[in-house]
Amino acid sequence: MSVFAISDLHLSLNESTNKSMEVFGRRWQGYTEKLEKNWRALVSADDTVILAGDISWALGTEEAVADLTFLNSLPGKKIVGKGNHDFWWQTMRKLHAFKEAHALDTISFLYNNAYVVEDLIVCGTRGWFYDASCDNIPPETDFAKIVAREVGRLRLSLEEGKKLQAEHPEKRIAVFLHFPVLWMGKRSPEILSVLKEYGIRECYFGHVHGNYEMPMEFEEEGIRFFVTSADFLHFTPKLIPTR
Repeated sequence: MSVFAISDLHLSLNESTNKSMEVFGRRWQGYTEKLEKNWRALVSADDTVILAGDISWALGTEEAVADLTFLNSLPGKKIVGKGNHDFWWQTMRKLHAFKEAHALDTISFLYNNAYVVEDLIVCGTRGWFYDASCDNIPPETDFAKIVAREVGRLRLSLEEGKKLQAEHPEKRIAVFLHFPVLWMGKRSPEILSVLKEYGIRECYFGHVHGNYEMPMEFEEEGIRFFVTSADFLHFTPKLIPTR
């Protein structure tokens, strides 16, 4: 049984959503079909895939049904985190009700919690990575509040992870974020500080697109970072090695 990671599927199977990523270049052409083909070739029913956000362009849960039904139909169990474009995301109670209502039986949600998966303990949250050069940021955005909220959610997840690790001391904690902690000379110091406080040595993230010359793996401040954005991975889930 293997564990894989991929993020930023940006599915748009609901006709009313109509936000295909194919407008962003050749690599995105036929990306849903590529994803399905590669996923089915690699992932078995006993495997787990961790998806760190930007799953669907849907603006609400009903719009997300087609995308999550497609995801549910793919082999393996899925642990889904939130991205900045996942506007369909709800409270955990509502997400569980949505899951039950639509028989999404292979999907679980990573939200203030943690999971034991093979030799991993999976923790994570959306995170935050503020880049002042980004477009379309509302001028009234309270960045300090967003960072504090995400730091709190990461701590909640890591505390749950530590409890699980106490029961399974042989397993290592890996953190899955949507936003990068470090990227192209910029950093999220508050999130990085929490990772270091909890002794995290392994962090996976998405959100970034293009810039394919950038390294997909790098190490800084004692933590190994891995890019999981689907276009970086050529829409092929990334195998997480066992130890």
